[in-house]
Amino acid sequence: MSAPATPHPVTGFDEPWQAELFALTVALSEAGHFGWPDWTRAFGATLARHRAARELDGGADYHAAWLETLEVLLDRAGLARRDEAARMRERWAAAYLATPHGQPVRLGG
Repeated sequence: MSAPATPHPVTGFDEPWQAELFALTVALSEAGHFGWPDWTRAFGATLARHRAARELDGGADYHAAWLETLEVLLDRAGLARRDEAARMRERWAAAYLATPHGQPVRLGG
């Protein structure tokens, strides 16, 4: 399954996936899967843990922490287990590496 094309340039994010991650998080919160105060506490804890390990760059580090936090909350809510998310990431990485430059990345069955 490929992501839908973004109709307008995404601003405020380095990559379109970062904007999509933000939108997904907001939509899941608005759908009642977790409260925004729960989100901010969990995200703050993730950032603090990452900062304790190394200085953060405020870009890629920020979005990696955002994704990690969302995965934790989805796991807690029983919507997506973290081990399943890790396996899916591995499948996407393998598909990406096997895809010729300029071709769409497709995740096989």
